[in-house]
Amino acid sequence: MRILVTGAAGFIGSHVADLLTEHGHEVVAVDALLPEAHGATAPPWTERHDLVVGDVRDGELLTRLLAGVDAVCHQAAMVGHGLDPADAPRYAAHNDLGTATVLAAMHAAGVRRLVLASSMVVYGEGRYHCPAHGIVRPAGRRAADLAAGQYEPTCPRCDQALSPGLVPEDAPLEPHSTYAATKLAQEHLAGAWARQIGGAVWALRYHNVYGPRMPRDTPYSGVASIFRSALAAGRPPRVLEDGRQRRDFVHVTDVAAANLLALTTPAPDPLTPVNVCSGEPHTVGELAHELASAMGGPSPVTVGGGRTADVRHVVADPARAARLLGFTAQVGFAAGIADFTTAVMRDPASLTTPSAVGG
Repeated sequence: MRILVTGAAGFIGSHVADLLTEHGHEVVAVDALLPEAHGATAPPWTERHDLVVGDVRDGELLTRLLAGVDAVCHQAAMVGHGLDPADAPRYAAHNDLGTATVLAAMHAAGVRRLVLASSMVVYGEGRYHCPAHGIVRPAGRRAADLAAGQYEPTCPRCDQALSPGLVPEDAPLEPHSTYAATKLAQEHLAGAWARQIGGAVWALRYHNVYGPRMPRDTPYSGVASIFRSALAAGRPPRVLEDGRQRRDFVHVTDVAAANLLALTTPAPDPLTPVNVCSGEPHTVGELAHELASAMGGPSPVTVGGGRTADVRHVVADPARAARLLGFTAQVGFAAGIADFTTAVMRDPASLTTPSAVGG
């Protein structure tokens, strides 16, 4: 197949482009290469592709790139949670206007197959069970509780402690940040497009992706990158709250494999969301300790704190991806972290603006 990959120079997009090429597909690679994300030049891993430098909001450019294309793998996005609400126009412009422009160009070109990079952030908090009231959405986090070191969510009806569980794709969606809201809007835009034209979309809800080519030394990086950068500088990783918040850390090569499967497997519905995860949940504290041990660095320091907009536990249910896509992650936690300790990273170009269009 001939596949347009947007964000093809970024952390995840570059791995997707490489894997598609290795499996005999023809990749049309495009990335805006914004200075905030990439610096002055294209990263070295783009050399195997004929990278087009351009913005997905440029409809004329997309019209040219979509000639003869069979499917689009849309990875381009501004990632991270932003510094404050002032970031909102840039997130909406790159993520939502960009996606809308891609969809319009695909419609004009008659391309009806799309794989969309979505995110677990659309869920907000994960899934919780109350002994008295069953499955509930947790009450909002209170600043007073966080200050007192009380981090676990409580039932909104009886204030009892809740038990976290696996989050399925049909869980309620409740984005807690501007970035999360724009990722959910991308899903809505893609779903509406698919229903209008008879297209098909896989929305791959990535969980906490880590691995080679991750950006480092920036507040917009993932927690694995932040911890590794601290250890490389001889500093202990600083773990917020009590370190027991649970996540699913999935290696980027597994994420690329999920994209390959989605591009070659018909979607059963106009919009089919699936969790892309390892199926092996760990706490943030465990991540910090595993990295520190693998790098021979100082032990992590648990510093408490916490923000009311943060989520406590988000652990994915991998069953639908296995059933519909045949996707099961192959990289185990210990092996993935060991590899990550020496993996090449992407040098940041700026620490003052949101990073990684094309990430």
